[in-house]
Amino acid sequence: MDNQTTAAATGDIAHPFMVMLVDDQPFVAELLRRQLINEKDINFHYCQDPTQAVSTAERIGPTVILLDFTMPVMDGLTLCQFIRAHPTTRDIPIIMLSSNDDPVTKAAAFAAGANDYVVKLPDSVELVARLRYHSGSYVSRLQRDDAYRALRASQIKLEELNMQLLKLANIDGLTGIANRRHFDERLAAEWLRALRNRRPISLIMFDVDLFKLYNDKFGHLDGDECLKRLAHTAQDVVSRPADTVARYGGEEFIVLLPETDSSGAIKVAEKLRAEIENLHLPHPDSKVSPYVTISLGVTTILPEASSTPDVCLKVVDEALYRAKDSGRNRLSVATCPAG
Repeated sequence: MDNQTTAAATGDIAHPFMVMLVDDQPFVAELLRRQLINEKDINFHYCQDPTQAVSTAERIGPTVILLDFTMPVMDGLTLCQFIRAHPTTRDIPIIMLSSNDDPVTKAAAFAAGANDYVVKLPDSVELVARLRYHSGSYVSRLQRDDAYRALRASQIKLEELNMQLLKLANIDGLTGIANRRHFDERLAAEWLRALRNRRPISLIMFDVDLFKLYNDKFGHLDGDECLKRLAHTAQDVVSRPADTVARYGGEEFIVLLPETDSSGAIKVAEKLRAEIENLHLPHPDSKVSPYVTISLGVTTILPEASSTPDVCLKVVDEALYRAKDSGRNRLSVATCPAG
């Protein structure tokens, strides 16, 4: 098998392995260079100064480092430890070169972080085989790490996109608060929790008094802005994490208050009514107030196994219409039957 075929079988010639030798003796570097000169898949770089080894490795990106055991400025064991301690070079395979075949010396090299140990100067076939093995393993590891990082980045991006899609599916496009679909899901979940824990649950439904006249006066764009202001005000008033404010349809909104009794729900509803009136949004055609106002229905239930959320929704809707029929800008409280 010729060198070209061997290279194709053991390394990608378009992306050859890079061997960096750190040795204070230039004649050793020349001998090793000659051993590798015909290996098309292996590039060779010589670093004579061990104090420059780490910075040189950062610059050229070796796939394996040949490291002389004995050097006058810095010995191979110390340099090996430096290489292992540096975040850029810590995983690069290191083959320790030494004229000493003593087992104690070998053990010290491995303890310092070397991957392999070769008595210099090694046979060319042995040297090339070791260089290709360690370089190939290192490159494969880098490729696996890159693939893993790319896969994880894709997974994170996909999770973010899914969260955005879920948020979009649950958010009312105009006001930015929960939509009816999300409200129905939250009500079902809290209903079951209230049933299990024997705790009350309250609903507040409200809409804008004489909103058609507001739209006729100011136009639909200003009407949309009005609904946004009301939605944000409602969210500020209803501030507990478990509470939900949703746009129920048109100018109608609904509030879910888990673990809230009737007196608590009435307090929230009255505060909501007052806060919206205090926005002082002009409504000159209203017969109720010179400002935008709302009417509210309120109901509370202690869920039973025989009851359903639909019954409670019907009751709070009827309460809202009673508030409107009795003059608007007020709330009406209804009792929701348990079964």
